[in-house]
Parts: sequence; C-alpha cells; structure tokens
Amino acid sequence: MPKVTTNPKSRTQIQADSDAKRGIKIKAFKLHLDDIAMIEQVAERLGLPQNQLIVEAVRAYEKGFD
Repeated sequence: MPKVTTNPKSRTQIQADSDAKRGIKIKAFKLHLDDIAMIEQVAERLGLPQNQLIVEAVRAYEKGFD
C-alpha cells in the first residue's frame, strides 16, 4: 500500500530530488541540425549514449591543451 502523506511530492519534485542526490543537472544547448545529426550518428556508431560522447569529446579536447 502506498505511503499517505499530507503534502505528497509531485513527479517533477521526485525527479529533481533524485537528480540532486545523484549529482546530475540538466544542460541544454541550441545546435544546428547538422551538428545534432553528427552527434547522433557518431554516438550510434560507437555504441555510446550521446551525453557520454559529448563529455568524452570535451575531456579529450581539454587534454589537447595540456
């Protein structure tokens, strides 16, 4: 049986609490359609989630400046 509370959390609040607990924050960008298609294709080809591909690419880019 579900827990009954006087002030139940909304689905949005539950998700926000979960994200905060895991140290995750949403980050959105406006990109050209061609760039989005490239990210999707490369991520699929490499078998990586798109967010992981972007993070690894940025880290590799930063290493190039050391």
